[in-house]
Amino acid sequence: MSIEEPKKRGRKKTKNLYFGPEQEEAVVNFLTSESLTERNKIYNDYLKSPINKMVESIIRRYKLYRKDYEYEDVHSDTLSFLITKVHKFDSNFNKRAYSYFGTICKNYLLGQLIKDEKKTKSDVCYDDVFKTVEAMDNYIYTIDDDEKTPLDVFIVEISDSIKLDLSTKNLSDIEHKVGTAIVTILDDWENIFEKVQSGNKYNKNLILSYVRDISDLSTKDIRIGMRRFKKIYNLLKGEKIDRGLL
Repeated sequence: MSIEEPKKRGRKKTKNLYFGPEQEEAVVNFLTSESLTERNKIYNDYLKSPINKMVESIIRRYKLYRKDYEYEDVHSDTLSFLITKVHKFDSNFNKRAYSYFGTICKNYLLGQLIKDEKKTKSDVCYDDVFKTVEAMDNYIYTIDDDEKTPLDVFIVEISDSIKLDLSTKNLSDIEHKVGTAIVTILDDWENIFEKVQSGNKYNKNLILSYVRDISDLSTKDIRIGMRRFKKIYNLLKGEKIDRGLL
């Protein structure tokens, strides 16, 4: 009697059935062609449908829907932005156009969601807020935006994007505790790192210690919960580097 080998556990990988070698070659031909007629033909015959499918897949898979926007508008807007970036693909440095295009779409959608969230918060009635703050002299001060460094802006954007992610319902209890701890640290990072001898210099062990104290989780659980937010960090960091802001 034969003994069956145990099945390997893990997430089943889904095959990309719409953007393969033929489309990768079409992207190169599209970018190297100097004929507008030929470029239009290549796009319509080989790329239009696969790229539309790719954008659709990214929006639905990662649930990157925008509040108050129809799905068709989100898709069209993302596709339009992608088209403006296609010419930057270089097959000599970027192995696959599919990965490059997908990264652009995800970064753009995430950035738009962050902007939407900020706009929602800023739409609070100004008069009500002003009347409350006006009577509190100790809360009246001037902020010079010019003094904000790229790092300051980057930290705020990371915090905002994690807060947005925390508002979803598909996080585990560990992920929610870790995310909340990270936001607490990011929102008060200047005061936190000012208290330590190393000053504002980041230290992984120090951050891990703070997360552990705030979340009351083990180091192992923290590393598991951190994976989700590393993806957000890498997306934002990649966008900043592409734009020359970091």
